[in-house]
Amino acid sequence: MSLDQLAQVTGVSRAALSQIETQKTNPTIGVLWKIASGLGITFSDLTGEARAGLSVLRRGEAQLLRSIGGKFDSRPLMPAAGIPNIEMYELRFSARSRHASEPHGPGTQEILIVLSGSMKMTVGDQSNDLAVGDSVVFDANKPHIYENPGSSEARCHNVIVYLR
Repeated sequence: MSLDQLAQVTGVSRAALSQIETQKTNPTIGVLWKIASGLGITFSDLTGEARAGLSVLRRGEAQLLRSIGGKFDSRPLMPAAGIPNIEMYELRFSARSRHASEPHGPGTQEILIVLSGSMKMTVGDQSNDLAVGDSVVFDANKPHIYENPGSSEARCHNVIVYLR
């Protein structure tokens, strides 16, 4: 696939893709999601390993992804070689922070479970306030915003299910 073709299917500029390819820049979490969605693959397939009969992910070996500014980070909770079409992450949001996510591929769904703190989840034009123990399931093929309106860190588990 050419850079022009990849730019067309992912919505990431040819220049940005070229800089990533030549290791002149590190992509943001959002850009990585756009690339995975455009290619029709899971995020873990983009960054991960081959599937095996048994895979273990040690906490210390999980690749932590941090947003620019460090107010949001994501850590995989299962090996990339885990269950096809399902990913699970621990998300951490600093106080009064937000993270806007680009739409994922068609049919992609997410489950967000609040472990500590409070969250506001906005999907399209619908918003919901969530407290500890609350969960929400939503179509992730729409723009969505994770927001921690509280004065302390919020932790969540996030399950992503891809339709294939």
